[in-house]
Amino acid sequence: MEENKDNLNMPENEDKKVTDTNKKVILVVDDEKPIRDILVYNLQKEGYETIEAEDGETAIKVALDRRVDLILLDIMLPKVDGLTVCQRLRHTLNVPILILSAKDEEIDKILGLELGADDYITKPFSVRELIARVKANLRKAEVSGQQKEQVAEEKQEEKAHNTISLGELTIDLDKFEVRVRGDVIDLTLREFEVLKYLANQPGQVVTREILLEKVWGYEYYGDIRTVDVTVRRIREKIEKDTSAPKILITKRGVGYYLASN
Repeated sequence: MEENKDNLNMPENEDKKVTDTNKKVILVVDDEKPIRDILVYNLQKEGYETIEAEDGETAIKVALDRRVDLILLDIMLPKVDGLTVCQRLRHTLNVPILILSAKDEEIDKILGLELGADDYITKPFSVRELIARVKANLRKAEVSGQQKEQVAEEKQEEKAHNTISLGELTIDLDKFEVRVRGDVIDLTLREFEVLKYLANQPGQVVTREILLEKVWGYEYYGDIRTVDVTVRRIREKIEKDTSAPKILITKRGVGYYLASN
Protein backbone atom coordinates (compact mmCIF):
# COMPACT_ATOMS: atom_id res chain seq x y z
CA MET A 1 0.00 0.00 0.00
CA GLU A 2 1.28 3.47 -0.74
CA GLU A 3 2.05 5.13 2.55
CA ASN A 4 1.99 8.89 2.26
CA LYS A 5 1.83 11.65 4.83
CA ASP A 6 -1.87 12.20 4.29
CA ASN A 7 -2.52 8.57 5.11
CA LEU A 8 -0.25 8.16 8.13
CA ASN A 9 -0.39 11.49 9.97
CA MET A 10 -3.58 10.82 11.89
CA PRO A 11 -4.56 13.52 14.40
CA GLU A 12 -4.01 12.27 17.91
CA ASN A 13 -6.95 14.14 19.40
CA GLU A 14 -9.46 13.73 16.62
CA ASP A 15 -12.97 13.73 18.04
CA LYS A 16 -14.99 10.64 17.44
CA LYS A 17 -17.74 11.22 14.91
CA VAL A 18 -21.35 10.95 16.10
CA THR A 19 -23.06 7.92 14.63
CA ASP A 20 -25.32 8.89 11.74
CA THR A 21 -27.94 6.39 10.62
CA ASN A 22 -27.70 7.82 7.10
CA LYS A 23 -23.99 7.08 6.84
CA LYS A 24 -22.82 4.09 4.85
CA VAL A 25 -21.33 1.47 7.15
CA ILE A 26 -18.17 -0.31 6.04
CA LEU A 27 -16.82 -3.43 7.72
CA VAL A 28 -13.00 -3.50 7.58
CA VAL A 29 -11.60 -7.03 8.01
CA ASP A 30 -7.83 -7.41 8.31
CA ASP A 31 -5.63 -9.09 10.92
CA GLU A 32 -2.99 -6.35 10.66
CA LYS A 33 -3.93 -3.44 12.93
CA PRO A 34 -1.77 -0.82 11.12
CA ILE A 35 -3.63 -1.55 7.88
CA ARG A 36 -7.01 -1.40 9.64
CA ASP A 37 -6.05 1.92 11.24
CA ILE A 38 -5.08 3.49 7.92
CA LEU A 39 -8.22 2.23 6.16
CA VAL A 40 -10.53 3.26 9.01
CA TYR A 41 -8.97 6.73 9.22
CA ASN A 42 -9.33 7.38 5.48
CA LEU A 43 -12.82 5.91 5.25
CA GLN A 44 -14.04 8.03 8.17
CA LYS A 45 -12.42 11.07 6.57
CA GLU A 46 -14.67 10.37 3.54
CA GLY A 47 -17.73 10.34 5.81
CA TYR A 48 -18.24 6.59 6.24
CA GLU A 49 -18.92 4.81 9.52
CA THR A 50 -16.60 1.86 10.11
CA ILE A 51 -16.65 -1.42 12.02
CA GLU A 52 -13.53 -3.53 12.46
CA ALA A 53 -12.83 -7.26 12.65
CA GLU A 54 -9.41 -8.90 12.96
CA ASP A 55 -10.37 -12.50 12.09
CA GLY A 56 -12.82 -14.32 9.84
CA GLU A 57 -14.99 -15.67 12.63
CA THR A 58 -15.61 -12.21 14.07
CA ALA A 59 -16.21 -10.80 10.58
CA ILE A 60 -19.04 -13.26 9.91
CA LYS A 61 -20.69 -12.55 13.25
CA VAL A 62 -20.44 -8.77 12.91
CA ALA A 63 -21.66 -8.75 9.31
CA LEU A 64 -24.75 -10.79 10.24
CA ASP A 65 -25.49 -8.90 13.45
CA ARG A 66 -24.97 -5.33 12.27
CA ARG A 67 -26.17 -3.24 9.35
CA VAL A 68 -23.30 -3.24 6.86
CA ASP A 69 -23.30 -1.56 3.43
CA LEU A 70 -19.91 -2.81 2.17
CA ILE A 71 -17.17 -5.17 3.32
CA LEU A 72 -13.41 -4.77 2.81
CA LEU A 73 -12.11 -8.29 3.28
CA ASP A 74 -8.53 -9.53 3.52
CA ILE A 75 -7.94 -13.15 2.39
CA MET A 76 -5.26 -14.22 4.85
CA LEU A 77 -7.19 -14.22 8.13
CA PRO A 78 -6.97 -16.27 11.33
CA LYS A 79 -9.74 -18.71 12.37
CA VAL A 80 -11.66 -18.46 9.06
CA ASP A 81 -9.98 -17.39 5.80
CA GLY A 82 -11.35 -14.53 3.74
CA LEU A 83 -12.57 -16.64 0.82
CA THR A 84 -14.65 -18.78 3.18
CA VAL A 85 -16.02 -15.64 4.83
CA CYS A 86 -16.99 -14.30 1.40
CA GLN A 87 -18.71 -17.54 0.44
CA ARG A 88 -20.71 -17.73 3.68
CA LEU A 89 -21.80 -14.11 3.69
CA ARG A 90 -22.79 -14.11 0.03
CA HIS A 91 -25.53 -16.64 0.80
CA THR A 92 -27.29 -14.23 3.17
CA LEU A 93 -26.07 -10.68 2.43
CA ASN A 94 -26.52 -8.67 -0.74
CA VAL A 95 -23.81 -6.06 -0.13
CA PRO A 96 -20.61 -5.37 -2.07
CA ILE A 97 -17.63 -7.43 -0.92
CA LEU A 98 -14.19 -6.12 -1.93
CA ILE A 99 -11.35 -8.57 -1.41
CA LEU A 100 -7.96 -7.19 -0.38
CA SER A 101 -5.08 -9.53 -1.02
CA ALA A 102 -1.33 -9.67 -1.49
CA LYS A 103 -1.94 -12.52 -3.95
CA ASP A 104 -1.82 -11.28 -7.54
CA GLU A 105 -2.29 -14.62 -9.30
CA GLU A 106 -5.18 -14.68 -11.77
CA ILE A 107 -6.49 -17.94 -10.30
CA ASP A 108 -6.94 -16.19 -6.93
CA LYS A 109 -8.94 -13.41 -8.57
CA ILE A 110 -11.10 -15.91 -10.44
CA LEU A 111 -11.78 -17.85 -7.24
CA GLY A 112 -12.62 -14.69 -5.31
CA LEU A 113 -15.08 -13.49 -7.97
CA GLU A 114 -16.56 -16.98 -8.31
CA LEU A 115 -17.25 -17.07 -4.56
CA GLY A 116 -19.24 -13.86 -4.81
CA ALA A 117 -16.79 -10.99 -4.39
CA ASP A 118 -17.67 -7.83 -6.32
CA ASP A 119 -14.11 -6.60 -6.68
CA TYR A 120 -10.54 -7.76 -6.05
CA ILE A 121 -7.88 -5.28 -5.02
CA THR A 122 -4.24 -6.36 -4.95
CA LYS A 123 -1.83 -5.15 -2.28
CA PRO A 124 -0.02 -2.84 -2.34
CA PHE A 125 -2.61 -0.31 -3.45
CA SER A 126 -3.08 3.43 -3.02
CA VAL A 127 -5.72 4.55 -0.55
CA ARG A 128 -7.05 6.92 -3.22
CA GLU A 129 -7.73 4.01 -5.57
CA LEU A 130 -9.35 1.96 -2.82
CA ILE A 131 -11.66 4.83 -1.83
CA ALA A 132 -12.63 5.27 -5.50
CA ARG A 133 -13.53 1.59 -5.75
CA VAL A 134 -15.50 1.73 -2.50
CA LYS A 135 -17.54 4.66 -3.84
CA ALA A 136 -18.07 2.95 -7.20
CA ASN A 137 -19.32 -0.29 -5.63
CA LEU A 138 -21.62 1.54 -3.20
CA ARG A 139 -23.11 3.53 -6.09
CA LYS A 140 -23.61 0.37 -8.13
CA ALA A 141 -25.29 -1.42 -5.22
CA GLU A 142 -27.59 1.53 -4.63
CA VAL A 143 -28.60 1.76 -8.28
CA SER A 144 -29.19 -2.02 -8.50
CA GLY A 145 -31.33 -1.91 -5.37
CA GLN A 146 -33.43 0.93 -6.78
CA GLN A 147 -33.90 -0.94 -10.05
CA LYS A 148 -35.09 -4.07 -8.26
CA GLU A 149 -37.54 -2.05 -6.15
CA GLN A 150 -38.84 -0.32 -9.25
CA VAL A 151 -39.39 -3.64 -11.02
CA ALA A 152 -41.20 -5.02 -7.98
CA GLU A 153 -43.47 -1.97 -7.67
CA GLU A 154 -44.40 -1.56 -11.32
CA LYS A 155 -47.13 -3.61 -12.91
CA GLN A 156 -45.99 -6.54 -15.02
CA GLU A 157 -45.64 -5.38 -18.64
CA GLU A 158 -45.57 -7.47 -21.75
CA LYS A 159 -42.86 -10.11 -21.43
CA ALA A 160 -41.41 -9.32 -24.83
CA HIS A 161 -40.88 -5.73 -23.72
CA ASN A 162 -38.74 -6.85 -20.77
CA THR A 163 -36.85 -9.61 -22.54
CA ILE A 164 -33.82 -9.41 -24.80
CA SER A 165 -33.30 -12.35 -27.15
CA LEU A 166 -30.11 -12.81 -29.14
CA GLY A 167 -29.81 -16.18 -30.82
CA GLU A 168 -29.45 -18.81 -28.07
CA LEU A 169 -29.30 -16.14 -25.36
CA THR A 170 -32.38 -14.77 -23.59
CA ILE A 171 -32.22 -12.13 -20.84
CA ASP A 172 -35.32 -11.56 -18.68
CA LEU A 173 -34.90 -8.08 -17.20
CA ASP A 174 -37.79 -8.47 -14.75
CA LYS A 175 -36.57 -11.72 -13.24
CA PHE A 176 -32.85 -10.90 -13.53
CA GLU A 177 -32.63 -14.25 -15.30
CA VAL A 178 -30.49 -15.46 -18.18
CA ARG A 179 -31.27 -18.51 -20.31
CA VAL A 180 -29.02 -20.15 -22.88
CA ARG A 181 -30.61 -22.73 -25.17
CA GLY A 182 -33.58 -22.73 -22.78
CA ASP A 183 -31.56 -23.52 -19.66
CA VAL A 184 -31.39 -21.05 -16.77
CA ILE A 185 -27.80 -19.93 -16.11
CA ASP A 186 -26.66 -19.16 -12.56
CA LEU A 187 -24.91 -15.78 -12.79
CA THR A 188 -23.73 -13.29 -10.20
CA LEU A 189 -25.26 -9.82 -10.32
CA ARG A 190 -22.10 -8.41 -11.89
CA GLU A 191 -22.07 -11.09 -14.60
CA PHE A 192 -25.74 -10.37 -15.32
CA GLU A 193 -25.04 -6.64 -15.61
CA VAL A 194 -22.20 -7.26 -18.09
CA LEU A 195 -24.46 -9.35 -20.35
CA LYS A 196 -27.31 -6.86 -19.99
CA TYR A 197 -25.10 -3.93 -21.01
CA LEU A 198 -23.70 -5.77 -24.04
CA ALA A 199 -27.15 -7.09 -25.01
CA ASN A 200 -28.52 -3.56 -25.25
CA GLN A 201 -26.10 -2.95 -28.13
CA PRO A 202 -25.70 -6.32 -29.89
CA GLY A 203 -22.86 -6.60 -32.37
CA GLN A 204 -21.26 -3.41 -31.07
CA VAL A 205 -17.78 -3.78 -29.60
CA VAL A 206 -17.46 -2.35 -26.08
CA THR A 207 -14.02 -1.66 -24.65
CA ARG A 208 -12.90 -2.96 -21.26
CA GLU A 209 -12.57 0.64 -20.05
CA ILE A 210 -16.20 1.40 -20.95
CA LEU A 211 -17.36 -1.77 -19.17
CA LEU A 212 -15.41 -0.73 -16.07
CA GLU A 213 -17.11 2.66 -16.17
CA LYS A 214 -20.66 1.56 -17.02
CA VAL A 215 -20.94 -1.77 -15.18
CA TRP A 216 -18.47 -1.41 -12.31
CA GLY A 217 -19.07 2.32 -12.01
CA TYR A 218 -15.39 3.29 -12.07
CA GLU A 219 -14.74 6.89 -13.08
CA TYR A 220 -11.05 6.25 -13.65
CA TYR A 221 -8.79 3.79 -15.40
CA GLY A 222 -9.05 0.66 -13.27
CA ASP A 223 -7.68 -2.86 -13.54
CA ILE A 224 -9.03 -4.16 -16.86
CA ARG A 225 -8.15 -7.70 -15.79
CA THR A 226 -11.24 -7.54 -13.58
CA VAL A 227 -13.31 -7.37 -16.78
CA ASP A 228 -11.36 -10.20 -18.42
CA VAL A 229 -11.84 -12.48 -15.41
CA THR A 230 -15.58 -11.78 -15.29
CA VAL A 231 -15.98 -12.40 -19.02
CA ARG A 232 -14.09 -15.68 -18.68
CA ARG A 233 -16.46 -16.81 -15.90
CA ILE A 234 -19.50 -15.86 -18.03
CA ARG A 235 -18.17 -17.84 -20.99
CA GLU A 236 -17.64 -20.92 -18.86
CA LYS A 237 -21.34 -20.77 -18.05
CA ILE A 238 -22.88 -19.90 -21.42
CA GLU A 239 -20.57 -21.20 -24.16
CA LYS A 240 -20.41 -24.78 -25.47
CA ASP A 241 -16.74 -24.31 -26.29
CA THR A 242 -14.92 -21.51 -24.46
CA SER A 243 -12.00 -21.73 -26.90
CA ALA A 244 -14.34 -20.81 -29.75
CA PRO A 245 -17.11 -18.65 -28.23
CA LYS A 246 -20.23 -18.04 -30.32
CA ILE A 247 -22.19 -15.78 -27.97
CA LEU A 248 -19.76 -13.51 -26.10
CA ILE A 249 -17.08 -12.59 -28.61
CA THR A 250 -13.67 -10.94 -28.21
CA LYS A 251 -12.55 -8.25 -30.62
CA ARG A 252 -8.81 -8.67 -30.18
CA GLY A 253 -7.13 -5.58 -28.83
CA VAL A 254 -10.43 -3.71 -28.45
CA GLY A 255 -13.06 -5.34 -26.23
CA TYR A 256 -16.13 -7.58 -26.25
CA TYR A 257 -19.53 -7.85 -27.92
CA LEU A 258 -22.55 -10.13 -28.05
CA ALA A 259 -23.34 -11.87 -31.33
CA SER A 260 -26.55 -10.39 -32.73
CA ASN A 261 -27.91 -13.71 -34.03
